[in-house]
Amino acid sequence: MIKVTKSGEKYLTELIEKKDSPCDIRIFVSDPGTPIAETCLAFCNKEDSEPTDEIIKFKGFNLFIEQKSLSYLDDAEVNYDKDNFGGQLTIKAPSSRVPRLGKNASLEDKVNHLIYGEINPQLASHGGNVTLHEITNDNYVVLQFGGGCQGCGMVDVTLKEGIEKTLVENIPEIRGVRDITDHTKDENAYYK
Repeated sequence: MIKVTKSGEKYLTELIEKKDSPCDIRIFVSDPGTPIAETCLAFCNKEDSEPTDEIIKFKGFNLFIEQKSLSYLDDAEVNYDKDNFGGQLTIKAPSSRVPRLGKNASLEDKVNHLIYGEINPQLASHGGNVTLHEITNDNYVVLQFGGGCQGCGMVDVTLKEGIEKTLVENIPEIRGVRDITDHTKDENAYYK
């Protein structure tokens, strides 16, 4: 799953040794399965780890892996390369931006899969896009429009006849969609 090179392990161990209190390392992916996904490393005190975290033990630290991020960290590599300026820690996670839809996929993952795989490619022809803001407790998808969709005169049609129809047909748990976009800002709108 995750490979930490010898140089990466040495570098992380040295960083931990410089800390005032004992800690470990936690790895996770923010916004997994989306084009804006970021793979992150953070110092991890005991109270920062989760009982569901996977753990890889190294000589100088434990690497805690966020459960939600596991499938997005397939083939990930943490490496440290020395250079003329000291060096650089790199994290390569080729699966972090790819939506994963296994049998246990979360509702959020299913919605993002449709947004980034079907909906946004269609909106891109008008210079627009949409991102998931949240899914409410009663299973409404709350969206934020951007680009040519923000302030567009046809956004209600796009929302109800395009996006909502696609989401509800493909994910029966979804009850509908809501828009939180400030459409008074219309300088880039496709239709005014």
